[in-house]
Amino acid sequence: MGMATGAERGLQSEINVTPMVDIMLVLLIIFLVVTPFLRPGIAVLLPKDMKNPDLDAKITNDSSVVISIPKDGQYYLGKKRVQMERLGDEVDHMLANIKNTQDRIVYIKSGVGVAYGDVVNVINEVRKRGVDQIGLVADKKKSSTVTASS
Repeated sequence: MGMATGAERGLQSEINVTPMVDIMLVLLIIFLVVTPFLRPGIAVLLPKDMKNPDLDAKITNDSSVVISIPKDGQYYLGKKRVQMERLGDEVDHMLANIKNTQDRIVYIKSGVGVAYGDVVNVINEVRKRGVDQIGLVADKKKSSTVTASS
């Protein structure tokens, strides 16, 4: 192994590849085992067929339950302004007209500057009414195009 000497052949130097291949295979196995643990964050299984919320026809229906929070302390149910104390009763009244359990979805639209606590309070109020399907509506991110001026 390594270097062989012989009277007739002289000095012969060759790389012994076998130990190098063994080391590389061990390193490859170590990297394959360790790599999944190096991902930051939490692994989440994302849905395959996602619809953009502004394309969902249920949001634009007059019979759908949409709660809008444009600013802190302002609550709208559809186009009608509602006080937080009356919000749960109004949602109950609108949900009473919906017979199909799959259509009992409450959508919540929130402004950018609205406090997180206001949104959570609305979600809690809706959940008290027995609604498990809550949709948080967001605008589609617009792509910005940059034009070069000459």
